[in-house]
Amino acid sequence: MKKIRMFAFADEAGEQLDQQIAAMQRNHLDGLEIRNVDGANISDLSCEKAREIHKKLEDAGLTVWSVGSPLGKIDIETDDFAAHCEKFRHTLELSHILGAENIRLFSFYIPKGRRPEDFHDEVIDRLGQFCELAKGSGIALCHENEKGIYGDTAPRCRQILDALPDLYGVFDPANFVQCHQDTAAAWELLQDRIRYLHIKDALPDGSVVPAGYGQGKVAAITEQFLLRGGYAFTLEPHLTVFDGLSSLERSGEESRIGQFQYPDADTAFDAACSAFRRLLPKES
Repeated sequence: MKKIRMFAFADEAGEQLDQQIAAMQRNHLDGLEIRNVDGANISDLSCEKAREIHKKLEDAGLTVWSVGSPLGKIDIETDDFAAHCEKFRHTLELSHILGAENIRLFSFYIPKGRRPEDFHDEVIDRLGQFCELAKGSGIALCHENEKGIYGDTAPRCRQILDALPDLYGVFDPANFVQCHQDTAAAWELLQDRIRYLHIKDALPDGSVVPAGYGQGKVAAITEQFLLRGGYAFTLEPHLTVFDGLSSLERSGEESRIGQFQYPDADTAFDAACSAFRRLLPKES
């Protein structure tokens, strides 16, 4: 079994990079899935800023596992895809500078009231263009299941992965719960293409709770992932409102934070790390 590597969306501990580094070091994490730093989204950073971040992380003994980009989080019908491809190219360049192994992305928001199936071909074509742009880069593109996008359910995630052999999956149990998808069935369907897990749990009403306290079957899926040779996890607490959360939601939507309330972001971040460690097999 490979050594477990634990990362986090450390922007949930603090907006500033120094706060994020302190939270990762305090919880003995290997690094981060970088999303928002010093008040800016990762895909909007300059190359100069990315070099500065990489140096600071390297000096702290931390790495960037994945770039938690917003790529694919645009309306498939009304937003400018050509401009989005430019953002992809820039994000790919940033990923190289940061030493990231992966880019997390999505499969586009479907217009409300429309059938996702009607957009199947367009989704595959656009994600295929991303795969072509990344070809030979050495960086894995990883699709995350997310509410409101084409790939919100396991069957549609499977369609995407079957159509695009160069694409991997990120498995987020809480997002499946929020889409009323049984996570055990989702795991059974997708497990052979999952590159890493997002550690986030939720209750049937959609509220987010620490790993092991919801309906995501996080412990069982983690065990099966490890048995398959998986080793990488990104913690995504979502236990309190943190700087930048509103920018991650589609207009008109709001995250349900749930009954686990903490006095500050650091306490919530530490609680999420501790909850997941309790679920890991003892020998880990």
